[in-house]
Amino acid sequence: MGLFDGMMGNASKVDPAKIQREFAQILAPGESVQHAYQLIRDYFVFTDKRFVLVDKQGLTGSKVEYHSIPYKSITHFSIETAGTFDLDAELKIWISGAANPIQKQFNKRLSIYEVQSVLASYVLR
Repeated sequence: MGLFDGMMGNASKVDPAKIQREFAQILAPGESVQHAYQLIRDYFVFTDKRFVLVDKQGLTGSKVEYHSIPYKSITHFSIETAGTFDLDAELKIWISGAANPIQKQFNKRLSIYEVQSVLASYVLR
C-alpha cells in the first residue's frame, strides 16, 4: 500500500498468513484468517468464523482495539463501485443493533467485487 493511498483512506489487501501470525493470540483455536485489508495502521480481517475490525490507537499504535463481529450479526451490506472520476469504491456493512453502517473505502487496485464475494460467502451461510 502506498503512502498516498493510506492518506486518502483507501484500503489495500494484506497477506492472510502474515495476519494469521500477527493476530494469533486473538484468534480462536482452529480459526483461520481468510482475507485481510489494511487502512493506514488499522485492519479489517475476514476469518472463517467472524469479521474483525482492528483499530490501532495513539501515536505509537501500541493500544489496539479488536472489534469482533459474528457473520450472523451482519444484517445487510452494499458496495458502491468506483466511477470514471471517483477513484475509490466503498463497502458498507450494517450490524444488527447498530444505527450506522461500518464504511470502508478501497482504491481501484483492489476489486470491491472480490471483497463483496468474500463477505457474501460468509454472511449467506
